[in-house]
Amino acid sequence: MRVQHGVGCVETWVFMMGDVTALRPREVVRQDVEAIAVIYRNLGAPVAEQMVTRALGELALTMAGIAEKVRAQELRDLARQLGRLNRLASDLGLSSLSSVAKDAKTCLERADGTAFAAVWARLLRVAERSLAPDAGLADRSF
Repeated sequence: MRVQHGVGCVETWVFMMGDVTALRPREVVRQDVEAIAVIYRNLGAPVAEQMVTRALGELALTMAGIAEKVRAQELRDLARQLGRLNRLASDLGLSSLSSVAKDAKTCLERADGTAFAAVWARLLRVAERSLAPDAGLADRSF
């Protein structure tokens, strides 16, 4: 067995009987830095820093609460929580996180369990990258 590294999210394991492809998605996280800049311009640095820090904490707690509900398979009220996550992320300029939260809510509202499972996995990846302390992870291309 040997590993061939591919581009993007593909890594191929070559076995005696054939190829097995292991997909390891890499999310490009988009962030609108102007949203934070507006908050700082309107409120001044000290107040804006407190507000953004509190909002990021609220967003992280909301995501943790949603994750707990999904693990426990408690889907009641989950659509409302995903909508809240969407709004919080949008207010902070976390465009990718906002978009994927909206997609997860849509899958849930349509009762599409397969799509929800796929979008949920993506939401976890995007949330992890969006909320990582390393500021270099996001693609701030807006």
